[in-house]
Amino acid sequence: MSRLRGILLSLVFLYICPGNGLFSLTFTQAEDPRVLAAALIEEMSDEEALAQTFMLGWVGAEPSPLIINWIRDRNIGGIKIFGWNTEDTRRLAETVGVLQQLALKTRLNIPLFVATDQEGGWIRHVKGATSETPGNMAIGASGYPRDAYYAGYYIARELAVLGINMNFAPTVDLYTNRDSSLIGTRAFGEDPVQAGILGAAFVKGQQAAGVIATAKHYPGHGDTDLDSHGVLPRINATVEALWDRELIPYRLLAREGIPAIMSGHLAFPNTQAGMIPASLSSWFLQDILRDRIRFEGLIITDDLMMNGATASAGSVSQAAKQALLAGNDIIMFSSTPNLNDRVWTYLAASMKEEPGFRSRVRDAARRILETKLRYLRGEKAVPYIPDLRKVEANLPDPEGTAFFLDLAARSVTILSGEEILPLTAENAGKVLLAGNYTDFFTTGRIAFPGARSYWYSLEGIAELRDYARDVDTIIFCLSDEEGLTILNSLKSLGKRVIVFSVLSPVYLDKVSWVEGAVAVYSYAPESFTAGFSAILGRIPAQGRLPFPPKAGASSPASTGVSTRVSTPR
Repeated sequence: MSRLRGILLSLVFLYICPGNGLFSLTFTQAEDPRVLAAALIEEMSDEEALAQTFMLGWVGAEPSPLIINWIRDRNIGGIKIFGWNTEDTRRLAETVGVLQQLALKTRLNIPLFVATDQEGGWIRHVKGATSETPGNMAIGASGYPRDAYYAGYYIARELAVLGINMNFAPTVDLYTNRDSSLIGTRAFGEDPVQAGILGAAFVKGQQAAGVIATAKHYPGHGDTDLDSHGVLPRINATVEALWDRELIPYRLLAREGIPAIMSGHLAFPNTQAGMIPASLSSWFLQDILRDRIRFEGLIITDDLMMNGATASAGSVSQAAKQALLAGNDIIMFSSTPNLNDRVWTYLAASMKEEPGFRSRVRDAARRILETKLRYLRGEKAVPYIPDLRKVEANLPDPEGTAFFLDLAARSVTILSGEEILPLTAENAGKVLLAGNYTDFFTTGRIAFPGARSYWYSLEGIAELRDYARDVDTIIFCLSDEEGLTILNSLKSLGKRVIVFSVLSPVYLDKVSWVEGAVAVYSYAPESFTAGFSAILGRIPAQGRLPFPPKAGASSPASTGVSTRVSTPR
């Protein structure tokens, strides 16, 4: 306490202005982040400190009056951009600028964290003019940390143009449960060391573009096929198993100084946390993440409106309090509560009545302020007010577009059919393209001029079979269980079938009868281009399957193609 008092006295002395009395502290003053954060938190009321722990979303393209009130009247710590806010990227940039201006006009001039989920691949909350990218599993298939670095860099560079200064990425969950439709290609693969190395490179790339990276979903969402938006997933791993598997990426990232980690609404009954979600467990957040892993950055909850959190705690307000007490610094909500909603009044009253809770909230606010002072100021920082001319000129990022095509090409994996590939327009005969992605048909018809096309569905199986009887080769786009059912309906026709696998290629374990299979891990336009280029033999298929096939399954290994989990190249 004596050291802190000395620091504060020094700051008071520094801010004496002749003739004007004391000059009030503000976020913009040129002081060491740790020193200025300590001074700012002493200046704050309890309600100002509590407000910094709130990160809120809103519905619609325009900012709601309610979110404006939370920023102007309370100076909350952050806002979260969701997909429903982002179809018009220019309007989004204008909105971010308006909301930041409101925050900067508050008493202490503290800017907002502006966060989103732009992982790459199919989790792309900021849509509009931003890049569609191959995603994490494609990076795992390429195996190059350089690809992870530049994926993070170009994704973040686009976010920075829009004034978004925090990204809830990378996802470092492992692809442990192959039935998981929630994680799937969001994972780099199954190998925890590879996930840690590629995740660390992705983080460095984001930081080079000025965006704060956030690893998720701690301690690991990959070993369940359940979604915590609807239920509380139960994962039966022991702490020893977690330490040697799911926690390896976090152990590595903590050493690398990652600034933030998101806690997941996940139960691990075979650990000391029992059925308490990890996001509400002091054992997971304090004992393991802080004390054992020695993580020093921010801990942010996943959305507290999710049933995985509220069902356990009993209510949103109870979940918010438990989250803060457990060690989270930021509590995130996908919607905007009323200003005097119980989630606010309950927490504010608890600060007055419970010294321990008050201390925890103020410590969280201090850590938030220190992080903002480190990352939201300086030449590399994301501008508070986006330049709308740059939005028009730099989205999608021209350099990023070229890079993502290269990444897609490096990640393409031939899983079977080397004896019939490359397949050219000359030796393919009559071709049928069967799928349900527009870019698949567009690119496929360029690769195979004159090919017939069929947009498949379960109701149209009989018609698809009629189309297929008149062709020599079927190129079938597969991404899910429904597609698998439709694909298997073609087996009895005896046609040459090549599977063009987008998203996770796990379904190929169940179609050993097909003559060829190519995986691209994504439905980005660049991935379709790369996949057809590999089928035609115009590029080499360099990718490696980033997880081993299921034991006992008819697997690509039988073709002589290497499918081992490789360390990053």
